[in-house]
Amino acid sequence: MPPAHRPALSRARLATLTLLTLVSVLTGCSAGPDPTVRVAPTASAAAPGAPKSERPPAPDAPAAPAEVAIPSVGITSSLMKLGLNTDRTVEVPPAEKGMTAGWYTGGAVPGAVGAAVIIGHNDTHFGKAVFHDLRKIEVGADITVTDATGKALHFTVRATESVSKNAFPTEKVYGPTQERALRLITCDGDFDEQGHPVDNLIVYATAS
Repeated sequence: MPPAHRPALSRARLATLTLLTLVSVLTGCSAGPDPTVRVAPTASAAAPGAPKSERPPAPDAPAAPAEVAIPSVGITSSLMKLGLNTDRTVEVPPAEKGMTAGWYTGGAVPGAVGAAVIIGHNDTHFGKAVFHDLRKIEVGADITVTDATGKALHFTVRATESVSKNAFPTEKVYGPTQERALRLITCDGDFDEQGHPVDNLIVYATAS
């Protein structure tokens, strides 16, 4: 609880503070047991002061995404919806569906203003997963997200980075933006003593 006489914070400020403090753990990104990738949600209905992810969409908002395709690296996947677990960590696709990526519904809808986030496994204990070859993507590559109505939305890769899970750039990935942005996240890097990848690969793209 904040001090009783602390000045009130704006909703935007509260959302930013929530963003910086709610660091979530995603599991299942490698062939080893219980690997993790650290990310954080932008919003949670359970997070005080954060905008509610279940708020009704604007009349002209894009439809929910149904498929993601990256022709240059041979990736095509339907998209499941990912929310928050009861402990407010971000859900990930189950290991047995490692070849299916997921859209985090607490972020923006792809094509709308804001940061839309798609998460996929690199590997699971079942073997190679949907984003195994994401590391091969290059700046300028096209990412196509097809929505539930069949409309194709195109995004151009602007940058990629591999970061330590202990230094995940939460605000950069999930924070407010006036761009129609898309982020793809998977595991990356070397493995620790438990066989867990120590880094995350982040792909930054904007609507073409």
